[in-house]
Amino acid sequence: MNKENKLETLRNSQWLYSIVIALCFMPFISPAVALFIGLVFSFIGIKHDSLHKYTSKILQASIVLMGFGMSLSDVIASSKTGFIETIISVTVVMFLGIALGKLLKVEKNTSLLIASGTAICGGSAIAAVAPIINSKSYQTSFALIVVFVLNAIALFIFPVVGHNLGLSQEAFGNWAAIAIHDTSSVVGAGAIYGEKALQVATTVKLIRALWIIPLSLIIAFVNKSDDKKSIKFPWFILFFVLAIIFANIFPSMQSSYDHFSWLGRRGMVVALFLIGSNITIGEIKKSGPRSFVLGISLWIIISVGSLFFLTM
Repeated sequence: MNKENKLETLRNSQWLYSIVIALCFMPFISPAVALFIGLVFSFIGIKHDSLHKYTSKILQASIVLMGFGMSLSDVIASSKTGFIETIISVTVVMFLGIALGKLLKVEKNTSLLIASGTAICGGSAIAAVAPIINSKSYQTSFALIVVFVLNAIALFIFPVVGHNLGLSQEAFGNWAAIAIHDTSSVVGAGAIYGEKALQVATTVKLIRALWIIPLSLIIAFVNKSDDKKSIKFPWFILFFVLAIIFANIFPSMQSSYDHFSWLGRRGMVVALFLIGSNITIGEIKKSGPRSFVLGISLWIIISVGSLFFLTM
């Protein structure tokens, strides 16, 4: 009977997930609403584990599709605008993360992973750095959970703060790209704030994500050992750039590009729903108070510091 109940629960969750995913393609379901529904599902125990493994792929595919709707000139302008801020923020966050980690007595690997995730692009940076420093599974999990929880909070808080401070679409897009960890939450916050903010945030964040490569090389050099690990290249960033270039070289297919861009934006809403539904209170408790203090401290420093820098 117990087995039958589990099967029935699984069937119900599949139907519920299917309904919500279908609704995510409707205009009245915003990124914030999708994330909130996902969190509600998680907290009341509705799970569909087989779908969660596709979250990253849906997110990356959505970003590539969104590239078809972006102007190449705007992308170049955003790249120039965010270049100096990226160098400063990545360097400052990495040094502060290591220093605060020692002060709080957080394990070296955990500190390095949290700092990498905060400095560049959340889970992607952590996933790239973890095998290089031979981090243990619980250290990687701690870092991912800290970054993931702060991502969810940022998605709700940043648009509210931006509106209260009267930030322009471009200023908010740059701020979100610098101060929010993961690409999904950056894009989600940008989508909530406005179309221009979404374009700027996505472009600057993906350019920041390229810093995974030099950061990984530096960490590999500093932590040299006989057991050298390969560095995963974020290929979706290359495809995103190629989509922008292709759409601008062949403008005659604009109607198709509009459909691709729309599908990318709606796919992002689906990804945010899946992200929200995969976070649990138990995982939050497991990550440890010191790791959270480190993550929150770095997050506040980069958020306030980058906002001050951008509004000067």
